[in-house]
Amino acid sequence: MKIFGKTLLALSLMGAVAAAAQADDKVLHVYNWSDYIAPDTIAQFEKESGIKVVYDVFDSNETLEAKLLAGKSGYDIVVPSNNFLAKQIKAGVYQELDKSKLSNYKNLNTSLLKAVSVSDPDNKHGFPYMWGSIGIGYNPEKVKAALGADAPVNSWDLVFKPENAAKLKACGISFLDSPTEMMPAALHYLGYKTDTQDKKEIAAAEALFLKVRPSVAYFHSSKYISDLANGNICVAVGYSGDVYQAKARAAEAGDKVKVAYSIPKEGAGSFYDMVAIPKDAENVEGAYKFMNFLLKPEVMAAITNSVHFPNGNAAATPLVDEDIRNDPGVYPPAEVQAKLYAIADQPAPVLRELTRSWTKIKSGK
Repeated sequence: MKIFGKTLLALSLMGAVAAAAQADDKVLHVYNWSDYIAPDTIAQFEKESGIKVVYDVFDSNETLEAKLLAGKSGYDIVVPSNNFLAKQIKAGVYQELDKSKLSNYKNLNTSLLKAVSVSDPDNKHGFPYMWGSIGIGYNPEKVKAALGADAPVNSWDLVFKPENAAKLKACGISFLDSPTEMMPAALHYLGYKTDTQDKKEIAAAEALFLKVRPSVAYFHSSKYISDLANGNICVAVGYSGDVYQAKARAAEAGDKVKVAYSIPKEGAGSFYDMVAIPKDAENVEGAYKFMNFLLKPEVMAAITNSVHFPNGNAAATPLVDEDIRNDPGVYPPAEVQAKLYAIADQPAPVLRELTRSWTKIKSGK
């Protein structure tokens, strides 16, 4: 009787484990940037696949990296920028893609695949989701009131010249809270290589920021979207699509607040955000289904129409709204693209140096 009882208990436990495993297969954990997907994308996938999505958001690569490197992140799909993907691949964070499970992979832009292969040779670990530039979002009326009709809105002079920043302080300036993206902007402005490892050059970029620091309202990588839209700030150094989202929100609220976007004439940073599967993902099959869903042209076009970032799907481009597709701030012309630089994957000692400088800049000391 005891043996029978143990057998029954073992069978019950096996059944419970199997049921739990099956339940897990019906849940997908996705970790993506804030404000970076269409309102109905997740619902459409859930309806089509029968898989429930737990969708969490972050607003900096550093936040994502901390979770991934700590291990057991709990996510099945993540969206790092390509320079962070590169060093995370070296750390063994990601699975290699089984492209035989991605029937829609053929829709990707081959030029972008080539560009990001610098970070991920042979595109083994991810594919481009969205890309864009890091430029200046601004309120034309408030900037004109502060600096006059000749305000240098098409130049980094707008935020890096202390006399300009001081005049804009009253209406509010913000920068991204990201040393790996903001320090290269200052280095580029000073005429240095954006991937420099020279401590003196990094110190010069730090000094540049410290000169304008008293005029900066805050450093944040998503708050500026609503603040630009509401007129709470007048200048934000941020991601192209985020500024366009602010512009769209302002338009929806009426004609009270105007928002514009500029890629500085000196050049600006560019980024490619990648879709990848962590090595410790629990629902790998669900992850592939979600990836393949994202690779549908109509799905990616709808996301671009919502978030105003260009996507990595060549087949989706004709489906993107014409006013977005033809906007040079979203899809920069060749001569502007030529001035865009990629954010480099820096070695650990340089990253520590950048982070130390950034901490000092934010504190203003």
